[in-house]
Amino acid sequence: MLLAVLLFAPVASTVAQAQDPAALTPPTAEEQVPRAVARFAPDRFDDLLWENDRVAHRIYGPALQAREPPSGSGIDVWARRVRYPFMDRQLRFPSYHVDRGEGLDYYDVGRGRGAGGLGIWFDNKLWTSRNFAAYRIEKTGGDEARFSVDYNPWPVDVNRRVWETREFSLPMGSNFTRMTSTLQSDSTEPLIVGIGINRRTNDAGTGFITRDQEHGRMMFWEPTDAAHGSLGIAILVDPAMVEGFTQDAENYLILLRVTPGVPFTYYMGSAWDRGPDFATREAWETFVAGQTPEF
Repeated sequence: MLLAVLLFAPVASTVAQAQDPAALTPPTAEEQVPRAVARFAPDRFDDLLWENDRVAHRIYGPALQAREPPSGSGIDVWARRVRYPFMDRQLRFPSYHVDRGEGLDYYDVGRGRGAGGLGIWFDNKLWTSRNFAAYRIEKTGGDEARFSVDYNPWPVDVNRRVWETREFSLPMGSNFTRMTSTLQSDSTEPLIVGIGINRRTNDAGTGFITRDQEHGRMMFWEPTDAAHGSLGIAILVDPAMVEGFTQDAENYLILLRVTPGVPFTYYMGSAWDRGPDFATREAWETFVAGQTPEF
């Protein structure tokens, strides 16, 4: 099982931000209860949000696809300071890219895979789906957030089409979302799946990428953002499925050989060096190395 570390921190104080002076209303006692939640957000262009006491993520839905093409199926990371759900509280403001003491969304998914999105690697190119088309929330508000989504068929060059159903599970106390993907295709030939992490470059450099084929791991510690610090992202896969590693203009990729119609499981985890758990890359990578995931 994945190791779970549960460290509770006091409610952070409001951070004054010159660019957004709106005051953060203190959370009620009920709002401060740590729990794992998943929510479909039609008020935010059909985002699907999930979080627990340690991490927060989202993927993008049909309304955003229509409004902001070419949005896609990458996974977003939110940086959090608190143990209670905060994404909805941030979305009450015109800008949720401002840290008011609970955390913020400053990660840029763009056209990449974000933190653990996937695609089909064919002819030295990653072929990816658009935003999710349908969703089902199975569990929320307690010790686990669990849901599933469908991705409509997308082309892999002119050779075939692929479509996907993916199940997500995030328990309390864990930095890792467990994902089980079932890829279907109009061909029975094996697929080479690329699971990606966005590449990032800024004035602080290119960050640190760690690839470990023996243990089925890929980790990226982003270059420091002057205003917001660094995010760490990790992908854990079944080592028996790993074909190798590659990269394109937007992503670092770990490659898996997958049979259409046969589910496979992988994990995506994240950390923020200004949150309560991992202040350094070394601490995060030591934690990731100690994981014993079940595939």
